Amino acid sequence: MIPLRDNIRSKNYPVVNTTIIVLNVFVFFIELAQGQDLNRFIFTYGLVPARYSVPSISTYFTSGQQVFPFLSFMFLHGGFLHLLGNMWSLYIFGDNVEDTLGHFRYLLFYLLCGFASGASHLVLNWNSQMPTIGASGAIAGVMGAYMILYPKSRILTLIPIFLFFPIVEVPAVFFLGVWFVFQFLSAAGSKGQGGIAWWAHIGGFIFGIIFLKMLLSVRRTSIGEKARHITKKRTSDRIKVVRPVSLGHDPHRYGTITVTGREASNGARKLVNIPEGLKKRTYVLVIPPGTTEGTKLRLSGLGRELDNGKRGDLFLKVQIED
Repeated sequence: MIPLRDNIRSKNYPVVNTTIIVLNVFVFFIELAQGQDLNRFIFTYGLVPARYSVPSISTYFTSGQQVFPFLSFMFLHGGFLHLLGNMWSLYIFGDNVEDTLGHFRYLLFYLLCGFASGASHLVLNWNSQMPTIGASGAIAGVMGAYMILYPKSRILTLIPIFLFFPIVEVPAVFFLGVWFVFQFLSAAGSKGQGGIAWWAHIGGFIFGIIFLKMLLSVRRTSIGEKARHITKKRTSDRIKVVRPVSLGHDPHRYGTITVTGREASNGARKLVNIPEGLKKRTYVLVIPPGTTEGTKLRLSGLGRELDNGKRGDLFLKVQIED
């Protein structure tokens, strides 16, 4: 299953999540510049369990050199597809978790998840001489937190089936639950073989839930509140998905659309995406300036089709978010 997007809009710009993605891309270019020294670079800054478990190896490293890989390994990747897959998942799930925790707590959360995933891999692969790299463990923590925070959200998912590629909306709790079970089965079947750190994923996911509970009990600082105010989004998504309903024999259909106070005051143009069977049709909706809470906007001819061939209208009730 390949996630394409979720239906939860973040209320603040995810500055920390975006910065983490940029840093991962930047470090990947540093990797590409290593040339023939890439393997040495990976073994130096990746997490190699044998460096901690084998005394004859650990003596070659200082304490700082032993600690730093717990941070650096989560910014290294084994190739472009490895990087792309991780960063895409972080892009989809990370902004909402940052929205809930706030920028500073989210940064701490992400680093803790990465550290815990590395420690999980280290303990369960104690004598391995293979370096583990990648943000997967930290991102698994983000996914675990997302499942707890937004279990009822829906993930637009591409499901490759032979030559068919259907796109369906899957409940987040189901998508992430299946993902976790797959990680566990893969870890149990690998028996320490292969190049994927399955236990790092599992550890990151579980510790992500634990760290989420811990950090939610910590109050935001005044600096954090000021940062959230600065990064607050003043506009809503340009494309809105509306699922209208019909009432009895009423030829009209009804739905809701959410905009920000700024958009309601100044006016805006939105693209309204309306599912119709297996298709989705998009229409332009104009939010007139001075729109108030509860205002009903009409899209002519988008209601139910009548026996005479005519169609009713679609009425959208405006909701103004804080």
